[in-house]
Amino acid sequence: MTVSRVLVANRGEIARRVFATCRRTGLASVAVFSDADARSPHVDDADVAVRLPGHAPADTYLRGDRIVEAAIAAGADAVHPGYGFLSENAGFARSVQDAGLTWVGPPPASIEQMGSKVEAKKLMAAAGVPVLAELDPAAVTAADLPVLVKASAGGGGRGMRVVRDLADLDGQLAAARREAQAAFGDPTVFCERYLETGRHIEVQVLADRYGTVWAVGERECSIQRRHQKVVEEAPSPLVEAVPGMRERLFEAARLAATAIGYEGAGTVEFLATGTGADGQAGEFYFLEMNTRLQVEHPVTECTTGLDLVDLQLHIAAGGRLDPEPPAVRGHSIEVRLYAEDPARDWQPQSGTVHRLALPTAPAEFAVLRETGVRLDSGVVDGTEVGVHYDPMLAKVVSRAPTRAVAARLLAATLASAEVHGVRTNRDLLVNVLRHPAFLAGDTDTAFFDTHGLDVLSAPLADRQAEAVSALAAALADAAHRRATASVNAGLPGGWRNLPSQPQVKTFTGDLGEHEVRYRLGRTGLDTAGFDIGFETVVLLDLRPDRVVLELDGLRREFRVARYADAVHVESGLGPVRLREVPRFTDPSTQVAAGSLLAPMPGAVIRLGAEVGDTVTAGQPILWLDAMKMEHTITAPTSGVLTELNVTVGGQVAVGALLAVVTEPDAHTVEGEQA
Repeated sequence: MTVSRVLVANRGEIARRVFATCRRTGLASVAVFSDADARSPHVDDADVAVRLPGHAPADTYLRGDRIVEAAIAAGADAVHPGYGFLSENAGFARSVQDAGLTWVGPPPASIEQMGSKVEAKKLMAAAGVPVLAELDPAAVTAADLPVLVKASAGGGGRGMRVVRDLADLDGQLAAARREAQAAFGDPTVFCERYLETGRHIEVQVLADRYGTVWAVGERECSIQRRHQKVVEEAPSPLVEAVPGMRERLFEAARLAATAIGYEGAGTVEFLATGTGADGQAGEFYFLEMNTRLQVEHPVTECTTGLDLVDLQLHIAAGGRLDPEPPAVRGHSIEVRLYAEDPARDWQPQSGTVHRLALPTAPAEFAVLRETGVRLDSGVVDGTEVGVHYDPMLAKVVSRAPTRAVAARLLAATLASAEVHGVRTNRDLLVNVLRHPAFLAGDTDTAFFDTHGLDVLSAPLADRQAEAVSALAAALADAAHRRATASVNAGLPGGWRNLPSQPQVKTFTGDLGEHEVRYRLGRTGLDTAGFDIGFETVVLLDLRPDRVVLELDGLRREFRVARYADAVHVESGLGPVRLREVPRFTDPSTQVAAGSLLAPMPGAVIRLGAEVGDTVTAGQPILWLDAMKMEHTITAPTSGVLTELNVTVGGQVAVGALLAVVTEPDAHTVEGEQA
């Protein structure tokens, strides 16, 4: 069996990752794309691309029949599923094989056995793998709480809910079923006991059709938000610290793979505890087996030197594995850069990625064997982030001889990166990587609750840094205006023959508003009247995109990028994002008190109130489906719902006026009471 042209039944970063290996190994590549992805970078990366008409996953990437037709039309002889979408769909795998194509994944029967997490637990228990008991949602009692609702057919946080109050169970089950149906085409959910402070440990396995099964190191993915992994690393600090735990994990993972006749790359996931009920350190329980490549596979590649995608293709073509896997060397950490706002309950963001650049050229989609940084990204400068798919923009990965160096390198790289446009979780990632608990290896699934999301999501730049960055932005803007002026371009901005009023420009940042006041005269820069926290400020160099200031004797460079009214300023004081405040307010942009604006574009899937209802602050008014997740939109204040501008099934744009809640008139209330 030979493989020469590979279609990737996926999109974004993972499609680009597979195409990179295809290029390195001389294989031709085929992309598929929805209408929403017509300008996606993964389309340009392939040798040929086939359109899947439509926008929603259900009409495109979840249509196995269309993908098989695309493979045949493009002359592909193999299909790689990536992760998500149809990657763990046994029916799709069979349809690929029935069409005479090579399926780059495990046998359909293996997918089926692990496809139902309910049945998988029973199978693993029979094979001798420790499991957490599955609970029937209809039989959950208060004594079982807290419980975790999980989608049987998928992962990635979709269809997952923590329930701590029995009264919330039915509502959370219904929401989980809707998410599971939308993401995986299967609404089946189940419950299991929720361990508040567990450690998420997983073992990478590879198996060929000749009986060789590798356990290729473990990964720890304990730091999660909404049950989606945010930081992943190999090897696991917990496993490193507990004698004998790695051997027990590897044996359990090999048992799991052998029990289902596995072939290809897969991951056996466990929930581990520091100490078991019997006092035994390093106890762990089977969670699920992902019969596909994992998002976090780069950390395994960078600690083993293996190209896991190449091995997937090798095994699918009938190749053999060596008797033993390579040894693990060094440490690797991966973070997921999301278009989201952690400070606002992880609210996903949409918009333009104007620029995504690391301070030094990274190795893209490459296996690191020495100290360095790798970038696996699904976006390029100018990419539009829409609402139809997961908001992950990129994975940034470091490799170093030790965990401490890997963490320091990755934090410094992220802090200095240019991430312009859509808001991201970049600052949170840096704060996590620099946190004493993380550096001590003290991580678990409650990390954000334990250490405070408000602290971890705080901007890297403080108020003083934001103020001086606003000054740099104002100066750079003045330089830009002079450079593009049609007359007197050589004069500095705001120049007067005699002393005059200072130049004034106002910006808003994450930490407040800054009214910048300065003069540029014969003696240089005068910032009297604008307190930026430095005794002396000297302007050394001024260009439209670069300002050099001497602050209390220390020379600092500020790199400035403008996008309409948005300004990004990078310096050693921390990255700052600003928005220029217009001098005159546009009346059309004003909204009434109590207005509820759409925080993101999406589809209305449910209403929680009607016009005329009395509501309280925080009460759900409607639910939006955006970026594969369900989001609750709540009342901004208590009062009467006097306006509701949406209907179920309707699409809304970011910033759209959804509803208005009118507070009761205080005088009327007092009169009625009197």
